[in-house]
Amino acid sequence: MGRLFGTDGVRGVANADLTAELALGLSVAAAHVLAEAGTFEGHRPTAVVGRDPRASGEFLEAAIVAGLASAGVDVLRVGVLPTPAVAYLTGALGADLGVMLSASHNAMPDNGVKFFARGGHKLADELEDRIETVYEQHRTGEPWERPTGAGVGRVTEYAEGFDRYVGHLITVLPNRLDGVKVVLDEAHGAASRVSPEAFTRAGAEVVTIGAEPDGLNINDGCGSTHLELLKAAVVEHGADLGIAHDGDADRCLAVDAAGEEVDGDQILAVLALAMREAGQLRKDTVVGTVMSNLGFKIAMEREGIQLVQTAVGDRYVLESMKAEGYALGGEQSGHVIVLDHATTGDGTLTGLLLAARVAATGRTLAELAGVMQRLPQLLINVRDVDKSRVGSSPELAAAVAEAERELGSTGRVLLRQSGTEPLVRVMVEAADIDQARAVAGRLADVVKSALG
Repeated sequence: MGRLFGTDGVRGVANADLTAELALGLSVAAAHVLAEAGTFEGHRPTAVVGRDPRASGEFLEAAIVAGLASAGVDVLRVGVLPTPAVAYLTGALGADLGVMLSASHNAMPDNGVKFFARGGHKLADELEDRIETVYEQHRTGEPWERPTGAGVGRVTEYAEGFDRYVGHLITVLPNRLDGVKVVLDEAHGAASRVSPEAFTRAGAEVVTIGAEPDGLNINDGCGSTHLELLKAAVVEHGADLGIAHDGDADRCLAVDAAGEEVDGDQILAVLALAMREAGQLRKDTVVGTVMSNLGFKIAMEREGIQLVQTAVGDRYVLESMKAEGYALGGEQSGHVIVLDHATTGDGTLTGLLLAARVAATGRTLAELAGVMQRLPQLLINVRDVDKSRVGSSPELAAAVAEAERELGSTGRVLLRQSGTEPLVRVMVEAADIDQARAVAGRLADVVKSALG
């Protein structure tokens, strides 16, 4: 069996790859593994279960809840809420685990299962591996102990989760947003109610788009993967900024008043300076990934802030932050972690903090984001190739070496396999966009021929 868990849980086409049987089996296995690991410590365990609005989330949620309850876990169903809300509630309610059903920015046919340990933290790799092993043992017929009678888990609706999470977001803001006009693109996703409510309570004038989920339209031409509608809406409404989330709202991208994109690196730069000013940027360090724009690194060095880079994936950013005690980290894609207030990327919190900086300084978002100059960066996703061979192909290694010689010190090349999709990502940075485009195109062709 290939590894089920990617960099962000288990994902696949709902009811094809990710079936009700798989979801149920994973939840039973997770309950057993966490019990074996001593997580439950002899008490009756509790789980928080939430989902994004995808139609498939309805039957998958039922399967997850059934599996947990059949394993003796009490379940608090919080309904449609963002991934960071489920993580927060898992910690705030003292639950033993959390489960979120979402495929994040993926198209509607996909769905996914994410597990959180006690405290709202993502599971370590070894626990995920153990869950897969136990799942496979159960699937192939090994019996497992089933509680009966009063030993089965009870299922409770926890409608208070919405207000509790929004209240948390408002509490951690450094200042109100009065006088700030913001357009929110909710991607017809999990934050369609949460984000507008939080920004409104914080004092902002709010315009919403993409906030009418019907179970089928999540991420469909909107949200953080499609910024065109948000850019137009910000200009049309004369807003100070726009905020875009993905389907489960664990990421945030922004648009300035002129309709120009402000990416995750720029958001991190703005928040890093704000947090240092407030004495909250521990060790004067921010954590990024190998995908962070070279311009971000240059800007942080100029401002006296160290950049630590990890492998791609917010889980690796978080691991570095927790290990070294850093307060801020994130990805160019908009996953931003403010560890004092969240255990995972939180798009709504990030957007609120960004708007709060605009309100506090009286400066435009374009001025604030101008602290860094993005170097031209081109990313090509190459599909239908054997992504597992990206690091072992001699032909590909030779092409990369040639590209690096051509770019010299003014650029860089990065090839990596996606952790959530069947593709290889080719990224090229250069001082000139035409050079980046030419080099990336040549490398993409080599990837197709060498790994196809």
